[in-house]
Amino acid sequence: MKERGNREQLVILTKGAHHDQHGPRVSKKDIKSDITTSLERLQTDFIDLYALHRDDPAVPAGEVVEILNEYTSNGTVGAIGVSNWTWQRIQEANQYAKDNGLVGFSFSSPNLSLAKANEPFWAGCVSADAQTIAWHESEQLPLLSWSSQARGFFTGRFSPEIRDNADLVRVFYSDENWERLERAKQLAAAKGVTAIQIALAYVLNQPFPTCALIGAQSPEELQSCDEGSNIKLSRAELDWLDLTTSTLS
Repeated sequence: MKERGNREQLVILTKGAHHDQHGPRVSKKDIKSDITTSLERLQTDFIDLYALHRDDPAVPAGEVVEILNEYTSNGTVGAIGVSNWTWQRIQEANQYAKDNGLVGFSFSSPNLSLAKANEPFWAGCVSADAQTIAWHESEQLPLLSWSSQARGFFTGRFSPEIRDNADLVRVFYSDENWERLERAKQLAAAKGVTAIQIALAYVLNQPFPTCALIGAQSPEELQSCDEGSNIKLSRAELDWLDLTTSTLS
């Protein structure tokens, strides 16, 4: 970026406040340290989008907003957001910002995928449940989903009998998710696409702004994601994939 001189053509999103072996790091000292480190490593003086990796419910949401507003007010950070915060904590923070004339969180980054997590991937991680999705729709707050394709659950490489991936078994193996996979296959066949492309389209067709963070490992996988991003799904199809309805009208 520095060599090409194209900083103004890029949008940089980076994170801080990841916990360490001692526990949470959502403090003024740690946030300052992480922002400073990011600026040095990226060799820039400005971060477009800055998010906190984790939450620490012991710290008042308003206090976190106050800390981050120091960086939005001096031009170091453009917009602030959070990763792995519950919608209730985001709502609390944004209400504090509104009441005090401050900048609130303009995006959230939990896990959101067609396959629903049985339990957190790692300690402190948050996956979007039905309440979270409903809240994002009501607030129209953008959601940047990590593990948006459920770590390959919809690729066709997995089945209830294949249990060699312990994390996938722990997080995604459930009767409901196998039914979601089956429905994704059926809809994919009808549309002439693949199940994993349907899974990506599920994230991108939510009734609020979304961004799907992907982990393509080959040109073919990247092309698949590009094609999947152009698939349009109706609200009826979303509900059917999500097992909200039993038939697709």
